[in-house]
Amino acid sequence: MKIRNKISINFVLLLIFGVTAVSSYAIMFIRNFLMNEAERTMIAHTEWVALTVVNGWGHDVDIELMQRLQAVSGYDIVITDVDGGLLYSSESRLSGPIPGSGYDVDPLVTSPYLLNQKGEDKVYVFTSFLDNEGILHFIRVSRAKELIYEPITTIRWIIYTGMFISIGVIILFSNLIARYLSRPITELKEATQKVSEGKVNMVTVNDRSDEFGELATTINSMAQRLRSDNERLSQIHTKQSQFFEDIAHEVRNPLHTIMASMELLDSGKLDQEKQKRYIQNAKGQAQRMSSLFKDLLTLQRYDSDENFIQSQWFDLQRITTHLEEVYSDEALGKGLTFRVQKSPCRVLADAPKIEQVLDNLISNAIKYTNSGTVGLDYEIQDKRVVIRVFDTGIGIAEEHIENLFDRFFRTDKARSRDSGGTGLGLSVVKSILDAHGSEIKVESTVGKGTTFIFWLTSK
Repeated sequence: MKIRNKISINFVLLLIFGVTAVSSYAIMFIRNFLMNEAERTMIAHTEWVALTVVNGWGHDVDIELMQRLQAVSGYDIVITDVDGGLLYSSESRLSGPIPGSGYDVDPLVTSPYLLNQKGEDKVYVFTSFLDNEGILHFIRVSRAKELIYEPITTIRWIIYTGMFISIGVIILFSNLIARYLSRPITELKEATQKVSEGKVNMVTVNDRSDEFGELATTINSMAQRLRSDNERLSQIHTKQSQFFEDIAHEVRNPLHTIMASMELLDSGKLDQEKQKRYIQNAKGQAQRMSSLFKDLLTLQRYDSDENFIQSQWFDLQRITTHLEEVYSDEALGKGLTFRVQKSPCRVLADAPKIEQVLDNLISNAIKYTNSGTVGLDYEIQDKRVVIRVFDTGIGIAEEHIENLFDRFFRTDKARSRDSGGTGLGLSVVKSILDAHGSEIKVESTVGKGTTFIFWLTSK
């Protein structure tokens, strides 16, 4: 059953119960009111009847007077003597108790005496009077209860008619109210259904400011986040697909080179000098593959290992001195000036990982610098050390800087992969620095050189 129907049915039942209860209470209230008013009126009228009878009493009952009293008052009037003997009755057929014979009536009570017992079909009022000779007589005035309750029939029909009209109006308006209340629920249900199907459009409920509006805002926030997540997952999927394609390409080329070298060496037709050259070629490709898998392992640990970084205090001078020893000959071989700062500086970081970062940056700087200078320096600023690796090489175009740290990204698509490294070096650099809570900046001008800047915590 739809929620609109549930709301409508519950609302109708609740209001019908309320209207019925109020109507029943009203009928009972009016019924009691009519009886109470009738009793008070009968008591007053009985006094009037008794006074009229006394004033018109001769030696006996004035029948003509009693008939007029009965016609005017509408009551049944019975007059008896003190022994219960019937002197007058306006009833065509006498029914009910006669004073002195069925009820214990005090002869000394001269005020009207009401007697309304349950089960009786009439209401009785008794009184007594003394005639001109001082003889005690009783008067019984009665009226059928159905005559007293006669107006209630009309009132009941009025109430019932109003009740049924009210129920009809209630059903109509409850349906309208149920539609009004269920409309935003239906809209939210349809909207969430679209969200579950991947259609992350904005949800609106006619700009409501109530709980439905708040729920719509929450769903919109969820849809917006889902949209962002879908876009991010799409980008990740695209990058992942490209990543695997690049890995396959990076591995395929060295393997082809190694296999070709092995086939030529296995042919036995090469002289000693060529054999040596092909062996060195295969060895170089194997080293390249080893570097590739090493970088991939580093990136995989960064993505999944919470303990990727093991920070501790160490002296940065130890790393820079070692790097100077490693790359001095290579820089000198290209005719470059290689300057490395070697002043003491304690930093809080993972020493092997920072050495890997600097090694990658210096290696790239020497590789892409044909003349001039390659250098590394650092300075302490507000409890952190700012480290720079700079060169006077070919530089990087501005449009490439944004994607420079993407995995397997190469600024020169035509550059041979044999001289371009694994394509993961700068991705490894950024991953390591991100894990340290640092960031790396690039300042570069084509033809003038490039500077990489990052920072580490220092004392």
